[in-house]
Amino acid sequence: MILKESILNYINNKNKDEFDPYYIYDIQTIKAQCNKFRKIDYQNKSIHFATMANINPDFLSYIKEENIKVFVNSVLHLRAVMKAGYKDDEIIFTSSALTKKTMKIIHDNGVQVNLDSPLQLEQWRRLFPDFPVGIRCNIGDAVAPYSNHAGAFIGKQSRLGFSLEEIDEIENKEMINALHMYVGTDITDIDYFINCYSALIDISKKFPKLVSLNFGGGFGVSENGDDEFNFVDYNQRVTKLMNNTSHEYGKNLHLILEPGRIIGGAAGVFVCHVTDIKKRGNEYLVGVNASTAQFPRPLMYPETAIHPVMIVRDGKQLLSESCCKTKIYGSSTYSRDIFSNNIMLPELQMGDIVVLGNAGSYSASSYCEFLGFEKPVEIFI
Repeated sequence: MILKESILNYINNKNKDEFDPYYIYDIQTIKAQCNKFRKIDYQNKSIHFATMANINPDFLSYIKEENIKVFVNSVLHLRAVMKAGYKDDEIIFTSSALTKKTMKIIHDNGVQVNLDSPLQLEQWRRLFPDFPVGIRCNIGDAVAPYSNHAGAFIGKQSRLGFSLEEIDEIENKEMINALHMYVGTDITDIDYFINCYSALIDISKKFPKLVSLNFGGGFGVSENGDDEFNFVDYNQRVTKLMNNTSHEYGKNLHLILEPGRIIGGAAGVFVCHVTDIKKRGNEYLVGVNASTAQFPRPLMYPETAIHPVMIVRDGKQLLSESCCKTKIYGSSTYSRDIFSNNIMLPELQMGDIVVLGNAGSYSASSYCEFLGFEKPVEIFI
């Protein structure tokens, strides 16, 4: 992975001897990803960024400039996006096990909500009997579900959404105005997306007053820069599917998509520097001035979170042959404070700058105080 010149220049302008770890985001990459979704040919659509991926106020301001709306799953994030200027139908709220207090906050702010269970629907109808609502659907075994580091989002192993049996038992289906589904995470298989969408469309025939189909997110981020998500194929197929569905229904259904990691993932990097090196057999153990509490994806998914590692030395990115088996670890006593394991890098030196790629989503937003490290600064260039 080659660092963008603007990011490399910023890194080089920092004091290489002593600096705290930080994130850098390339604004143009964020905007370019937004544009790919906006250019989907199906006209009656809205794109709602999943704010769990990045809730930074500056990040929100840049996607808002691109006419991207938002999806939230907590009151804290609802307040954050409202502070950023979002309101009413620009916000979708989907979560599970909502309290009455949370339901009232959602309702009072005019936000579209998708409920997760029959009991949640009963609760909502007692509170707001005349207010239409959406539901989250679990398509069961209609499609063999993918399961990866984040677990299962559909199928019998998933806790999420109404089951097919529960969907059939819903009374007053005319009060359901939206169906929502999340197929998974970090998926690049377009066939899988379309098959899941088609299963949701089959369910939608049960709801006579349906206004929108929300296909969620799950769009994969390339780990090496080579296997990019195929937007051209996706655009053609989802547009065809929605055009055919709208024609069959005799009305122009609203398409909603909720991209998360793919909007900012490749736009961000995490920067720290080498502060310790140990040689153990044929492996180098390289310590840095940061913790995975500050860059939590490897902490959350220690066996599967893969982030490209780039090294900057004397103002240049090292592109020489990778020859040393290396483990990069954090500056705490926690045994699982590991950024990267069993990777091949050039032989590193004290003071080398370590740059971790694909750090723009589910990274800074997942920061925790577990190990007692300060939240890193986030910089946009």
